[in-house]
Amino acid sequence: MARWAIVIHGGAGVDPNLPEHRQEGAKRAKRVLARCLLDQLRAGATALDVVEAVVRELETDPCFNSGRGSALTRADTVEMEASIMDGRGRRCSAVSGVSTVRNPVSLARRVMGLPIP
Repeated sequence: MARWAIVIHGGAGVDPNLPEHRQEGAKRAKRVLARCLLDQLRAGATALDVVEAVVRELETDPCFNSGRGSALTRADTVEMEASIMDGRGRRCSAVSGVSTVRNPVSLARRVMGLPIP
């Protein structure tokens, strides 16, 4: 039987003034994502596909400090970073300072697939 280790991290830093209902919403979303990713893994999806899908959900959900919900810069703009790794293929990639992409993790994955010049 396959063994997995799963950690879902919903963003860097915690706003001490975050209302209780938003905290509960984030916890509930992480539980739903954990069940969903376990179901996908049990169905035979690759870890890389599952990780990208889960991070895309985190980037889209306003409860989390990621994607378009990222903390603003001093100039009140969003600058996002994302990285992704494929342990089986020993590949990785990242993007940094992106501001017009909805899901930076998917861009990082596309970069990983580009040929090395």
